Amino acid sequence: MALKPSRGLYLYLRTLKEALGDDIITSDEAQILKVLAEALGVRPSDTAECLSVARGETTDPFDELEEDYAGHRMGDAATYQTTLIAALDDEVISEDEWSMLTTLRTFIGIQEDQHVMIEEAIQAMADIDSNGVRRLERLKRFNTVCPY
Repeated sequence: MALKPSRGLYLYLRTLKEALGDDIITSDEAQILKVLAEALGVRPSDTAECLSVARGETTDPFDELEEDYAGHRMGDAATYQTTLIAALDDEVISEDEWSMLTTLRTFIGIQEDQHVMIEEAIQAMADIDSNGVRRLERLKRFNTVCPY
C-alpha cells in the first residue's frame, strides 16, 4: 500500500533517513523512531514502507510534491521534547541519536528559545521522575556535544 503524504510521515521519513545514514539502525535509534512515530501519528503498518523508501527500494512519496512540510507547527515543541526525553532515557546518547535529534529540530524549526524552554521543562521534571537526575546528566552532555 502506498504511503499517503502527511507532515508526520514527512518528518518521520526524514529522521529515518538520517538514522539509516550508516546503514544500521541501533536499538537506541529504533526506540527513538518508535516514540517519534507515535508522536507524529505514523501508523505501525507504514513504518516498514518508510524503511523501504529510506533504503531507496521504493519511491519517496514526497519527491513529486510541491507542498513544503518543513517548518514549525503547533505541537512541534512537544514532539521534540518527547523525542529528546526518549534519547536521554537510555544510557548513552550516541552520535547517531544526536544527528537524528538535530535533523528533527531543523526540519520542524525549533528555535533556540524553544529549545531552552524544553530543557527547563525537563529540568523541572527531574525532581519528580525516577530517571530525572540521570536524564539531566545526559542533557548536560548533549548540550556540550551538540549545542544549539
